[in-house]
Amino acid sequence: MYNIKSKKAIKVEAVTFTQLGMQENDIEEILRSSVDMLCDDEESMLIVGRQVKNEKLGRSDLTAVDNNGNIVLIEIKRDRKDIENRKEAFEFQAIRYAASYATIENADVLVKKVYAPYIEKYRSEFELGDLTSYELGIRKLNEFLRVNGAENRFNKKQRIILVASDYDEQTLSAVAWLNSNSVDMSCFKLTPYKINNEVFLNAEKLLPLTDYDDYYVNLMDKASPILKQNKDFTRRSLPKIDVMLDWGVVKAGDIIVAKDRENQGVLLKNGNISIDGKELSMQMWLKEVYGWSSVQTYNFAVHRDSGKTLSQIREEYMNKQASEVEEEEEA
Repeated sequence: MYNIKSKKAIKVEAVTFTQLGMQENDIEEILRSSVDMLCDDEESMLIVGRQVKNEKLGRSDLTAVDNNGNIVLIEIKRDRKDIENRKEAFEFQAIRYAASYATIENADVLVKKVYAPYIEKYRSEFELGDLTSYELGIRKLNEFLRVNGAENRFNKKQRIILVASDYDEQTLSAVAWLNSNSVDMSCFKLTPYKINNEVFLNAEKLLPLTDYDDYYVNLMDKASPILKQNKDFTRRSLPKIDVMLDWGVVKAGDIIVAKDRENQGVLLKNGNISIDGKELSMQMWLKEVYGWSSVQTYNFAVHRDSGKTLSQIREEYMNKQASEVEEEEEA
């Protein structure tokens, strides 16, 4: 980290949740309100449950639905010690909970069993009006599925997201193997940093990778696995708004409209949006507009003058550049 005033590099040390006196419940609450730190700008997610009890009296930490209609189970452990001290493996606990969600046949069942109780528990965060928790829940969930084109794909698959500040090699090895065998499971490392009495969290996605070999544990070798850089072009590496501004395909001062809504704002030179003089990140603005936990920024932000989403503008420019490169190579 570089301090502009002193013109000196400052090393910022990571701290632990234990040092901060934070419990798993504290991390859970942070993610409940800021789950977008586990998503990229190409994904939408709606939190629908917290501490949901299944028939076997197990409790899943957070439950969500993503833009593909999948039910997403988010399981949290504070640190590596918490993982290693469990009688049941972290990843298999999550699989067991996810299996119970596989029995949910439609949105109505999810709302009755999970979302309506969640809305009732956090009713101060929702505008119920004359609606019951169930009525609001079914409206919000159906709208989320409809807008994302996922009505006919609801709960065809289940996803699992594991979150911890550190992992043991056996957990990473098991998750890598599960992913290679078509189980959709992700591992995020959540690291706290303390700067001037403020705590900042960095979320880093460890898995899935394109190549899982680095995380398979050789039972004859106790050495820690080495993380190899993934050079493949992934969704997370798609150019963001700052690059699009550099390209000139969008400009500061352009009007950005929320898809299928009347809400609009002015694009700033740093990639944020100005709404009535208030500056917000595009993700934060869209979250407020749609009332979701995270929003596919580039699919739901529309460039007013062209009528195209930022995703369409980005794709067209990249395809054009690729075509020009191919023509030069052929020449």
